[in-house]
Amino acid sequence: MGRSQESYNKKEVRNKKEKKRKEKEKKRLAKKENEKSSGLDNMIAYVDEHGRITSTPPDPEKKEEIKAEDIQLGVPAREGDDNADTTRIGTVDFFNESKGFGFIKDRDTKQGIFFHVNDVEGEVREGNLVSYEPGMGQKGAVARNVRKYIPEAEGTNKD
Repeated sequence: MGRSQESYNKKEVRNKKEKKRKEKEKKRLAKKENEKSSGLDNMIAYVDEHGRITSTPPDPEKKEEIKAEDIQLGVPAREGDDNADTTRIGTVDFFNESKGFGFIKDRDTKQGIFFHVNDVEGEVREGNLVSYEPGMGQKGAVARNVRKYIPEAEGTNKD
């Protein structure tokens, strides 16, 4: 009897390759089986009447008819604020007469708001108590219709 032409190392490499091939085949079969069970039914999600995502379809008896006219797009309009007085009171915190702008520190919120000399009625200086109407400018919040505040005018009606 002759010796085998295959060395131990060659046998080991061949066995490893065979083992790897069998594992690969098992994975392929398992993946194929998995694809069958994860069809379209497992990918569908439903939304219930409360807006939660569920895996069960909605109950047709709970279905409500909604008119297209009832759907509001955008931000809803405020109710009751149409004729509300938006005049605020604050102190002129900073005013640059040469450049024509300044900042008012609101009496209630203590926030600074920008104003320009074009929005000033009369004359104001730093430290003056003023009334103004908040608005939006190109770069953010601005004060409009800035005028010196007269305390006795607060409680009276201007008809």
